[in-house]
Amino acid sequence: MKTTKLSLAFVAFCLATAVFAHAAASFSWIETSHDFGKIQKGKPVVASFEFKNSGTQPLVISQAVGSCGCTGVEFSKDPILPNQTGSIKATFNAAVVGPFSKSVTVTSNAETGVVVLKIHGEVFE
Repeated sequence: MKTTKLSLAFVAFCLATAVFAHAAASFSWIETSHDFGKIQKGKPVVASFEFKNSGTQPLVISQAVGSCGCTGVEFSKDPILPNQTGSIKATFNAAVVGPFSKSVTVTSNAETGVVVLKIHGEVFE
């Protein structure tokens, strides 16, 4: 009898843990890479990375950092509620001629944790 109650308690605990483990924020990205193609030197360009919180909890972006000083990043620090959308804007300052490939590292409370967004293209005179 005691073993049966203990077994039932264990099963109930496991089920509750499985249900609550999936209660998290989650990114659904439209794209995680953007190709600017050919861009003119000295003219900044902007890529907007759109996403939706497809999770069940508010999504909070704690940090979004460009891979170099030539890439500025804008994002909302307000929580994105479930089923709401948001965006991260990456501005690339095209100062050097030639191909480029840069990234923006996004840290949040989403179940995936860290996401890396990519931008690339080629700068001409």
